[in-house]
Amino acid sequence: MNPRQLQQMAQQMQRQMQKIQEELGQAEVEGSAGGGAISVKMNGHRELQSITISPEVVAPDDVEMLQDLLVAAFSDATKKAQELAEQRMGPLTGGMKGIPGLF
Repeated sequence: MNPRQLQQMAQQMQRQMQKIQEELGQAEVEGSAGGGAISVKMNGHRELQSITISPEVVAPDDVEMLQDLLVAAFSDATKKAQELAEQRMGPLTGGMKGIPGLF
């Protein structure tokens, strides 16, 4: 492969990477806990978009449970966002894992 072809491949990969990043910013994942009593939505960049809390889990005498549910829902959404990113980026980055210093 000559340097020009390598440069063209790199530019194409950069365009694809940028497109995937834009798609991830628009994508939405939802994590939940407590059987859906708490849900957390975030985009594919793992940026929090919203939190929904069912009124029945808001108990002033059990704030600890609410905190635990929030952490669980946030963790669930984060995991789903990570899986989405890996799924979208996989075809693009899969062949580069063997190149030292890239991944």
